[in-house]
Amino acid sequence: MASSPLSPAAAIPVFDAHQHFWDTTLGRHPWLCGETIETFRYGDYRAIRKPYLPADYRRDTARFRLAGSVYIEAEWQPDDPLGEMRYVEALRRDSGLPSVAVGQAWLDRPDVAATLEGLREFGFVRGVRHKPRANRAPGDAAPGGMTDARWRDGYALLARHGLHFELQTPWWHLHEAAGLARRFADTRIVLNHTGLPSARSEPMLAAWRDAMAGLARCPNVHVKISGLGQPGQRWRAAANRWIVRTTLDLFGIERCMFASNFPVDSLCATFDEIYDGFFGIVADLPPHEQQRLFHNNARACYAA
Repeated sequence: MASSPLSPAAAIPVFDAHQHFWDTTLGRHPWLCGETIETFRYGDYRAIRKPYLPADYRRDTARFRLAGSVYIEAEWQPDDPLGEMRYVEALRRDSGLPSVAVGQAWLDRPDVAATLEGLREFGFVRGVRHKPRANRAPGDAAPGGMTDARWRDGYALLARHGLHFELQTPWWHLHEAAGLARRFADTRIVLNHTGLPSARSEPMLAAWRDAMAGLARCPNVHVKISGLGQPGQRWRAAANRWIVRTTLDLFGIERCMFASNFPVDSLCATFDEIYDGFFGIVADLPPHEQQRLFHNNARACYAA
């Protein structure tokens, strides 16, 4: 008797493009070990104020063919960005995870050049993240952090060091990101968390789509489909399908990749719920396109 074909979750390897590890017993993450953030986008996050290590991640991803992961800086003590990468270096040596990493660099600080040079010494570092200053609501037209001259001077150094930029900002600042992408065409931008479409009214989603369409016209921008949780609600494929498919339509399969944002998104779903949702949303796509979204694109983007 012929064997049954494998389900997509079993057949297609997963290269998770955005995840974190932390050990809160070290006391190096102020937001996890000190005062809580009142404006945290998922609300109460006390459930993740505890160690999350490679063994925990392997447990959470056990149903899938985990082929690797990208560690994203986790707001380690800001005066010690290289210390975070030494921590990651030890994790990689002891557990084999993560595959590669994105470090912390404060682009508007006087020591940014030295920080970038130090990060580049770690052979597994591929880019940096610095969340630029953002307005709290789309109706506020004040310029955001990507327009700051000192911030842009730091950004200009990334290409010299062969590093890309991970951008986490709400969608109402994506016009600034498009300007940045055009001005520095040799620097890749990887947009985090699908531009943060947290408000789901029709006018807000239409405005999010317009902002994403403007950024998608920049060929040096890629996007991680992740971080789609909403405060007080469980992650549901039905609630996120339109956002996922719209992102794929705007950026094309070749510039998109799925990611878990674990353990942060464990506040709204299990890893299984998120990835089963992703697989269901793209189940009608050809297998080779699914393979690109779950594995190949991230591996190529991060040269892993």
